[in-house]
This record gives sequence, structure tokens and C-alpha cells, in this order.
Amino acid sequence: MSYTANDYSALFEMDGFSETLLKNHFTLYQGYVNNTNKFMQILDTMLKEDKVGTPEYAELKRRIGFEFNGMRLHEYYFGNLGGKDNYNDYKKVVQAIETGYGSYSQWEKDFKATGAMRGIGWVILYKDNDNGMLFNQWINEHETGHFAGCMPILVMDVFEHAFITDYGIKRADYIGAFFKNIKWEAVENRLK
Repeated sequence: MSYTANDYSALFEMDGFSETLLKNHFTLYQGYVNNTNKFMQILDTMLKEDKVGTPEYAELKRRIGFEFNGMRLHEYYFGNLGGKDNYNDYKKVVQAIETGYGSYSQWEKDFKATGAMRGIGWVILYKDNDNGMLFNQWINEHETGHFAGCMPILVMDVFEHAFITDYGIKRADYIGAFFKNIKWEAVENRLK
């Protein structure tokens, strides 16, 4: 089994994100897809050749999470962009956010503040699958820091490649553009 990169070219029409930035970002995403496939193929071959007790096998097993999550987080990220809809039209999302944060504005303040923190990584609005609660979390690297049993509902890339081409070091401006382009329909679909 292998993975194929999704086509996100519809995002070229998105306000606040240049074609150059998006093309570079899509190329980076394609690399994660390619590397995930390569790692899976190599691991499969090593398994068949009974090389599972080797340091090489162990290192590939450790490294594949970075490539796979790099692929998948970019799919969540691109998948929740390109919207022109209003969050108020998605009552289930608003209700879940308000349950966890008291109000949409408090949640948005927390999400943006999390995204503005120094460092590289991701901001993820998670849904705890055990109790349905939503919470924002910072993730440094693709494969570390995720909360077990939780589903990413909204994902924002805050590695420099996501914004520096268009915004330089003005991360807050990028976060503003991100919020103007959230596809709330995708967010609500993930909530279900």
C-alpha cells in the first residue's frame, strides 16, 4: 500500500496566501508523502529479509512517525483551509468550543496566542474522543506531543515555511490570514 498526495490547487485562489508560498508548501508536503512511502517500502523489505533486529530497522521505525505525521498534518491543514464561510453557521463547532472555553472569542484568543508562541510546530484544536471536550495544543514536531485518543479538528502550521514567504517574521499577520480562510465545514465534519 502506498499514499498519494492530495490535490490542493484550489487553494491558489485563497486570499492572503501567494501562489509561490503555496507551491513551496505543496512541494514540502509531497516530500512527506514520498518519504512515508519509501520508509514503508524499506521497512517491509527489511521485515521480509528478517532484518528486524538491526539498528537500521529500529531507526526507521522511530523516524517514520515524523514523515507520516508530516504528511497527515499537512492534509488536515490544507483540508481546513480555503473556506469563506462563517463559523456561526456551524452550530456544533460553536457549541463544542463554547463548552470548553466559555465563548468563541476566548477560544480564538487562546488558539491565536498558542500560534504566536516562539518556536516551530503546529497548533491543533483537539477533540478528546472520551469526553468530547475541545482544547488547543502546541505540537513541536510532527511525531511528538500528540494527545492519545484525541482527534485533530483544526490544524494550523506554524513552521516558518507556512508564512515567511508572504509575511516575513510577522506571524500574527499570517495567523490573521489563516483565520480568514478557515473552512468551518471541514472542522465540523471532523467533529462528528
